[in-house]
Amino acid sequence: MPITPATAVSRSSDDSPEAVILLELVDEDGNTIGTAEKLSAHQAPGRLHRAFSVFLFDERGRLLLQQRALGKYHSPGVWSNTCCGHPYPGEAPFAAAARRTFEELGVSPALLGEAGTVRYNHPDPASGLVEQEYNHLFVGLVRDPLRPDPEEVGDTVFVTPAELAERHEAAPFSAWFMTVLDAARPAIRELTGDSTGW
Repeated sequence: MPITPATAVSRSSDDSPEAVILLELVDEDGNTIGTAEKLSAHQAPGRLHRAFSVFLFDERGRLLLQQRALGKYHSPGVWSNTCCGHPYPGEAPFAAAARRTFEELGVSPALLGEAGTVRYNHPDPASGLVEQEYNHLFVGLVRDPLRPDPEEVGDTVFVTPAELAERHEAAPFSAWFMTVLDAARPAIRELTGDSTGW
């Protein structure tokens, strides 16, 4: 990972440099109030920070889901929306969403638009970590073949609403998934049309 103004350098036990990822802390209205190291911001009770969630669809109106890689420290192996993450301090959420979509899935959205914000507090029972997030939502289209990074993504699948409902019953999903999906539904319907059932 390159060292940027959004990361700091610390020393590991073998004295090699390690990047420390910083998140942007916000107040209840989404105004920036400081920064915190990524893991510490997620430790209970959690600190409210800026995040984003992306929902990409194919030409048939199917939603692209990703299964988080097993090596991820937070919610490994569960299914979730197309891409989610955190802007670096000072980075625009739109730019962060496009950046991370490419980093995780090896593809740039053919179209990406803002879909509002949602604030939530979701503890993860498995890890004990807490998602206290002010989340910027984005919806868009994907047309190019995916090239997922195996360190980030375990699997991908495009689903219809009915297929999503079946998967959601049968497999573990991220704690925040339904919250961000429901908040993005008006923009999703505008993008995909009423006939897709979203």
